[in-house]
Amino acid sequence: MYKIFSGNSIEVHKVELTLKNNDIEPILKNESESARLAGFGAPLSNFIQIFVHEDEEVKALALINLLNWDD
Repeated sequence: MYKIFSGNSIEVHKVELTLKNNDIEPILKNESESARLAGFGAPLSNFIQIFVHEDEEVKALALINLLNWDD
């Protein structure tokens, strides 16, 4: 697994949708949500990481670079 992006929930949602629309199934790691569910405090609130499989890394990074962040 390769980490290709990290950010807040809005940014991550945009990247996640772009990847899914291009046949890439991202894996999201939300430590804040995991900590909340376990009853612990969240170290970095609203900070989510996106991972993809090794064979999808290049395509995923190219798609992220094409995103318009002004929306």
